[in-house]
Amino acid sequence: MTDQITLYYRNALADVVGTQQGLATDELDALAPAIQQITADMDQQRAKGQLPYRDLPYQQEMAQQVHNLAAKLKGRFDNLLVLGIGGSALGNIALQTALNDPLYNLTPHRTSPRLFVMDNVDPVQFRSLLHFLQGQWDRTLVNVISKSGQTAETASQFLIIKDLVTQQLGPERLKDHLIATTDPASGTLRRIADDLNLTTLQVPPGVGGRFSVLSHVGLFSAALCGIDIDQLLAGARDMDQRLKNPNLRQNPAALYAAIQFAFYKKHKNLSVMMPYSYQLKDLCDWYRQLWAESLGKQTDLDGNTVNTGPTPIKALGATDQHSQVQLYREGPHDKIFTFLQVDQFQHDVPLPSHVDAPELTYLADHSLAHLLNSEKRATEYALLQSQRPCLTVSFPQVSPYTVGQFIYLFETATSYMGALLNINTYDQPAVELGKIATFALMNHPDHQKLLHNIQQSAQPDPNFLI
Repeated sequence: MTDQITLYYRNALADVVGTQQGLATDELDALAPAIQQITADMDQQRAKGQLPYRDLPYQQEMAQQVHNLAAKLKGRFDNLLVLGIGGSALGNIALQTALNDPLYNLTPHRTSPRLFVMDNVDPVQFRSLLHFLQGQWDRTLVNVISKSGQTAETASQFLIIKDLVTQQLGPERLKDHLIATTDPASGTLRRIADDLNLTTLQVPPGVGGRFSVLSHVGLFSAALCGIDIDQLLAGARDMDQRLKNPNLRQNPAALYAAIQFAFYKKHKNLSVMMPYSYQLKDLCDWYRQLWAESLGKQTDLDGNTVNTGPTPIKALGATDQHSQVQLYREGPHDKIFTFLQVDQFQHDVPLPSHVDAPELTYLADHSLAHLLNSEKRATEYALLQSQRPCLTVSFPQVSPYTVGQFIYLFETATSYMGALLNINTYDQPAVELGKIATFALMNHPDHQKLLHNIQQSAQPDPNFLI
């Protein structure tokens, strides 16, 4: 395939944004030996099976399992409901937004099921979904995604849906309408799925949720909704070949991480990703979890307290030109910007040749695609005039092939960044206390002592209530 996404980085360098705010080439080149060593280290880790996410695009048996199940289920359902949170949901949403029609669920001649991804337990939102699905459970398939099955949000959704399907269709039909994507061997959801004789897909061992979109976790909903997962995986494999290069200037993941790392050390700790494409907006939500959960760590690999990690921020062009760019241009010099640009949109809308108002004649005979990309160039220009460093990731077009490249590029860039920061990229210890505190507040029998501590610390002081 010739469609290669590219990384343009000159607008982050000192000769464009100045020596104080930009990177000098020798600053970047100084990281080349570290990148070469990290590349070699990751090759060794991968050979030992320690980076299993890197090999997901090559697992043909996994892809075939998805194809077989999607073919078996094709035409049987009007709705696909995914229950999950975090890495069990964001990838599914991102693929759907990027690769299906923006109004996919409303398309009258759609041949694949509507997709609903419930990644929260807001009661108003969930009640609205249940109301919509009322009377449709015989044409609804539910995929519950949880490695352990104990995540409070997903477990509560599952209990509600399981009860409703049982009431509406009878317990003997649960197995026809519920699929569990979970640990292949153990865990609460695995046990429930086996007891109910549910069809199951796997959360791959050793792959954290935020790295799992190219597995059963993200591929099944994509395939059932008509997305070409073979091209998605092919794009990831193509990017993998590019990322094997130990040369800093020829490896886009290494280069992206090195630039982000160098700016982080220069106190630019906010990383803004700004797509000029509606299709790419939810890939930014996926990136935010990937970057934040992987890189925000209290201690480094040597046990030192470092409290490190850049903060990922999502903005949408052109919408956020009118809400955030004032801050981005005149606020603190603490940000680096990554634009996502589409060279050739799948569709375009021409503007009229004749315009009634003289003030608007400049728009005549152009198109919305030309306008949107002009807005990207204009915003980048304005930021550069304020000496704000900018990167651009360009998509020749948004397709399964290029989206697969993007996902694999940023997953691997995260590994490089974690290695440069000398932290464990793949754990998330700070997430656990909030989960356990939720268990305690829901009267989990194993956490009653913590419940007392929470009640003591959270007791409102009336002197501070106005």
